[in-house]
Amino acid sequence: MINFAGNSFSEAVDRLQFLIWRTFIAFAALVLLVGCGPDASAGSLHLGQSRQIEAKDPRFAYLGRIDYSKPEDPVLIWQSSEIQLDFTGSLLVLGFKNARGQNFFDVNVDGINAVVGVAENSGEEWSPIHVSGVGWHHLKLVKRSEAAAGTVGFMGVVLDSDAKAARPAGPSRTMRILFLGDSITVGACNEDGEMDQWQDRRTHDGDLSYAAFTARGLGAELENISVSGMGVVTGWVPETVDQIWNRMYPNPGSALADLAEWTPDVVFINLGENDDSKTRSEGRPFPPSFGEKYQALVRAVCGAWPRAELVLLRGGMTGGATSQPLRAAWQDAVQNLERSDPAIHHYVFRHWTKTHPRVADDQAMADELLQWLSTQKFMEGRGGLATHPK
Repeated sequence: MINFAGNSFSEAVDRLQFLIWRTFIAFAALVLLVGCGPDASAGSLHLGQSRQIEAKDPRFAYLGRIDYSKPEDPVLIWQSSEIQLDFTGSLLVLGFKNARGQNFFDVNVDGINAVVGVAENSGEEWSPIHVSGVGWHHLKLVKRSEAAAGTVGFMGVVLDSDAKAARPAGPSRTMRILFLGDSITVGACNEDGEMDQWQDRRTHDGDLSYAAFTARGLGAELENISVSGMGVVTGWVPETVDQIWNRMYPNPGSALADLAEWTPDVVFINLGENDDSKTRSEGRPFPPSFGEKYQALVRAVCGAWPRAELVLLRGGMTGGATSQPLRAAWQDAVQNLERSDPAIHHYVFRHWTKTHPRVADDQAMADELLQWLSTQKFMEGRGGLATHPK
């Protein structure tokens, strides 16, 4: 599924051309395999007027907590995971397989963005992307839908047969930041209308979350390990953050992630909204063990990345802004943590919403956070901020 706003006719033409191309590829592949045997498919695939760049090709630049257990089909899991590639030619087709749940991507080619959805249980799915102009092009593919909504394998791209491909050589992002959070941080509902909705995740864009805006403001690499409905003690999903934060998938039974593979400079944690809203909805008191479990989580994160600075966040929605039980428990926990470790800091958002934050709210929250970060001594020399120490 491809959505180019205002270009439905162009999209239809692209789709028709691709169906013709795909039929030709299937026929050519059959002829090639029959005539040359199984070794004909090794390496890059040259068929007719096109060639495949497989997902394991080192010219792809990957970012995110991605499952590489099958290098030929890495699984894209978490929101804000990205793939970049430079290429020439006018043909670009993205290959996906084994989609589970809902998966939506921002596909940006030379600054022009399209939203691509991959159908669940589609087997292999090839999505043609419109490319215009001559010379080199830049592809940036970003997973906008959250990990808990769906995952999908990436097979690589198909380019013109004479196209060149290269690993992007743009300015490096020397800072790395990681966010742990819930639906506020994941970008849930941020492109919805007046009311939140959860049926169609196309309008949930992690790449326009306050976490993503903050990363761009810092010129930083981002990992966003957040799950809608997740709490510290309880929430709207069975999993709690202590079961998820260090896993490959948002599933307590999944493999542990290699936390040494990508080391953040700053970790942001924004949790507690669901502990408050879930217990209030059921007429129960705020969880008395929240402070203890929150501190245990923070100390576990510190142990995993001992050189990282931690920023403990609160707010963005009603509970974090107005709930007295949450505020009291959080403040006590933060005070204890900051007394024990000078690398732990905190910030409380002034901006908050009754529904989930929309994109404008995400931007406002990021602006707040970036302004505060610019005043913090631990940010000196980090990212793209002009810092002003206290």
